[in-house]
Amino acid sequence: MSEVADPVGSNKSRMNYSARKRILIAALFVVCLLLLCGATRSSFVTFGQNQVVRRWQPKVVPASAIFVGDQACVDCHKDEVTSQRLTSMGMAMEPVASAGVLSSHKTMKHSIGGFSYEITRKGEQSFYSVTDGTDSVTIPIKYAFGQGKAGQTYVLEYDGGFYESLLSYYNEIDGLDFTIGAQRGIPKSLRAAVGRRLSDGEVVNCFACHSTGAVTGGKLHLEKLTPGIRCESCHGPGGEHINAIKNGGSAIASIFNPAKLSGDEITEEFCASCHRGNDEYSVLQRMEINNVRFQPYRVFKSSCYSDDHRISCEACHNPHEPLKVGANIYDAKCLACHLAGGKPAKGTTTPSKSSGGPFAPACKVATKDCVTCHMLKVELPGSHFKFTDHYIRINKPGSAFPN
Repeated sequence: MSEVADPVGSNKSRMNYSARKRILIAALFVVCLLLLCGATRSSFVTFGQNQVVRRWQPKVVPASAIFVGDQACVDCHKDEVTSQRLTSMGMAMEPVASAGVLSSHKTMKHSIGGFSYEITRKGEQSFYSVTDGTDSVTIPIKYAFGQGKAGQTYVLEYDGGFYESLLSYYNEIDGLDFTIGAQRGIPKSLRAAVGRRLSDGEVVNCFACHSTGAVTGGKLHLEKLTPGIRCESCHGPGGEHINAIKNGGSAIASIFNPAKLSGDEITEEFCASCHRGNDEYSVLQRMEINNVRFQPYRVFKSSCYSDDHRISCEACHNPHEPLKVGANIYDAKCLACHLAGGKPAKGTTTPSKSSGGPFAPACKVATKDCVTCHMLKVELPGSHFKFTDHYIRINKPGSAFPN
């Protein structure tokens, strides 16, 4: 059991009656707070022996939240801030003025039946145009979702609402094709050719998971938007934290640290708030092969999944660093559990009791390039990209995609 699960510690037997009574009263108080905040699972979590820290939910940002921006974090966390800005999360949304894909492509064209599309660059702006040969629509691209490593989709303001562009950019073909999930085929009208109108809920979810500060109190505030997922998206508003440091207060008590969560909480609650997890089982199962994009849901199905930190998201992916590629990079992560004879393999160490657990059987086939066999890459039809399937398993040749 981890430290988070045992806030009192191992000295209970030596506590006198009055001390136990104080702890019981405090515990009851925390329980009441947890019950009051049940709608967002919990707003408080206990770390260490006495400290109670507010629990931050990335997509449940209170209306009172005031973000100070990641530039304010540079003084103490320069390396983390600098590298995090270059991650896929840090670039989950790009400003159109500096978006790499848009600025490097003066013109992109595509056609569907009688509809012709063109994305053109003029100065620091890009325009999305579609015509049926008689009528046409030209809309300034306001928001570019994704960095373009795999692809980039555009959200447009049109006819009093937000539309997801019918076409997206794909790096593999260096051009346009149907957005993943879009209805393929010839559009029935010029409006349908522009894209799909997003519901209010979809708009909130899109901006909450691709930007920082745009959604507070469940409402959209685009004037406060910072493109991409930055420090405060995961750690909460930093103003109190910075003031505490300047005034000699507790730096730890004034900011949320996701690393203190249990392995399951990190994967299936914290990261899954955007990357989608097993609590959406029925919805994601109906998506069939398309659910390979949602890592927390897929890894939850793995027979080796547990509350162990060695199988949680942050075990393999440092959120402050760009994604590392190469099968051999992840071997040490697999061997942290799958050790021959229960002994650490070369280049690995025995996990601590707080984050470790029982060792798993060693692979009978190999001890390197583990993910090439157990985490296959799956290309979705029309996606022009191979997604790593996080459903860790023994893959047999010719086996169907396990939904």
